[in-house]
Amino acid sequence: MNKLYIGNVSEQASALDLESIFEQWKIPFSAPFLVKSGYAFVDCPDEKVAMRAIDTLSGKVELHGKVLEVEHSVPKRQRSCKLQIRNIPPHMQWEVLDGLLAQYGTVESCEQVNTDTETAVVNVRYAAKDQAREALDKLNGFLMENYALKVSYIPDENAAADPPAVGNRRGFNPRGPPRQGSPNLGARPKLQSDVPLRMLVPTQFVGAIIGKEGATIRNITKQTHSKIDIHRKENAGAAEKPITVHSTPEGCSSACRSIMEIMQKEAIDTKMCEDTEAVTEEIPLKILAHNNFVGRLIGKEGRNLKKIEQDTDTKITISPLQDLTLYNPERTITVKGTLEACAKAEEEIMKKIRESYENDVAAMHLQSNLIPGLNLNALGIFPGAASGGMSSPVFPGPPAAAQAGYQSFGGQVESETVHLFIPALAVGAIIGKQGQHIKQLSRFAGASIKIAPADEVDAKQRMVIITGPPEAQFKAQGRIFGKLKEENFFGPKEEVKLEAHIKVPSFAAGRVIGKGGKTVNELQNLTSAEVVVPRDQTPDENDQVVVKITGHFYASQLAQRKIQEIISQVRRQQQPKASATGPQVARRK
Repeated sequence: MNKLYIGNVSEQASALDLESIFEQWKIPFSAPFLVKSGYAFVDCPDEKVAMRAIDTLSGKVELHGKVLEVEHSVPKRQRSCKLQIRNIPPHMQWEVLDGLLAQYGTVESCEQVNTDTETAVVNVRYAAKDQAREALDKLNGFLMENYALKVSYIPDENAAADPPAVGNRRGFNPRGPPRQGSPNLGARPKLQSDVPLRMLVPTQFVGAIIGKEGATIRNITKQTHSKIDIHRKENAGAAEKPITVHSTPEGCSSACRSIMEIMQKEAIDTKMCEDTEAVTEEIPLKILAHNNFVGRLIGKEGRNLKKIEQDTDTKITISPLQDLTLYNPERTITVKGTLEACAKAEEEIMKKIRESYENDVAAMHLQSNLIPGLNLNALGIFPGAASGGMSSPVFPGPPAAAQAGYQSFGGQVESETVHLFIPALAVGAIIGKQGQHIKQLSRFAGASIKIAPADEVDAKQRMVIITGPPEAQFKAQGRIFGKLKEENFFGPKEEVKLEAHIKVPSFAAGRVIGKGGKTVNELQNLTSAEVVVPRDQTPDENDQVVVKITGHFYASQLAQRKIQEIISQVRRQQQPKASATGPQVARRK
């Protein structure tokens, strides 16, 4: 894979021209350029240099008025089932990539290629040639989060030796075990994890971790291929400081071990501890994790946590729920044991947390497809750098395509009003002491949140009036659903289901229902929420009627968004009619 094909070469171009371009961009080559009519070939010293040439030059560098196309040179006989996909968005969910690749056939293997670029690169092998050809045709130039994918063949040395793909029908794996040295079937690329490792370290060790003029932290970053942020300015005067490590799971674990080793050495050097064994007891490993994932880490009756303790010979404790605030949703996981044991425990703990995050994102993936522009990281369910007033950078910020948040069809974010019905007994928990909780929630979500007076003395439900744009609705409603679960207003195995009312213009009610109830039935099937438009309603003073939505949080949100989409479509269709009914022009006689 060291040989490159250079396409779209001008007839005026010479080997010297191409040499000067490679030299200008400091890309070495190991043999003279072979220039043909409209294209050329060149050998690179190794695969990494070839990859750099492709990423640096292809589609970006011009020669005699023509933009060069650079890719791996693959003889026709070796154009089989193997593709290379470049320019993959760095924070893309693997569920999305898996689903995309599977549309074109059976993916036998998918492995990462280490490059110096910000975007990711994977090598993919399909079960059959026609599947690879279709994937190349459809995915080359395909836009994902504003990144255009680049797909090309890579040499398949075994192509000529492969028997005809008789048993390789779509959906079936080839017979026999994988060849020696090839990745296991279904192997996933190892890219930067969407869930960084967050640690708490004693403030007195921060200087040693950074090192003289930053030498130590630079060394750790280089060795572990990580990006490490030490939040020195957070919580001035605090006894502990957070550290965030962005890398692959393996890179995060390696950086964690290095940081623990530095703290252990520093503690011994400063005679904080007399012997090595006591150091880890005095300086335990502390991991920060969002509360959304801690329940699954603990497991039913604490089984998951007990297993990690037994497997790693550590003692693990987790800070209480009472320590959480709206702006600090992280809990501290304290691990005590030897350095080696703590390192193993970190791997297991973070594995569980990443699994929880991936499962939650997969649950939201359908909605992010159906709700264009939905910014998961800014919603408060999956906390992110863009999340309102949340100070801790728990997850990386949203991709560029989602930075604008959710926009309505007119291009401006419109405010909506939702009436959410909660158990009357839960009103105190939502309001909080002296109204602090509801005020914090309102600021965090960017929404107006009010509790309506009770309709009657023994009312079992109270109405929460939430006014704000879609993301504010999502954040506010999500936190209310979560609060009711945390405060045990629903049983441990009971799903929180609430009723929400939204008002729609009376002229759009028929479209929500659909002919013979078709649309409302489709809404219910799609969202798993119960959607009811009560019959014989009298429109209010604003000519609006109520639509009732009942379901768990995600189902309710999806139903709300789809109904708002229908309203927007009806309004768009009515706009030309409205303008047509303007001042009439007198006709000539």
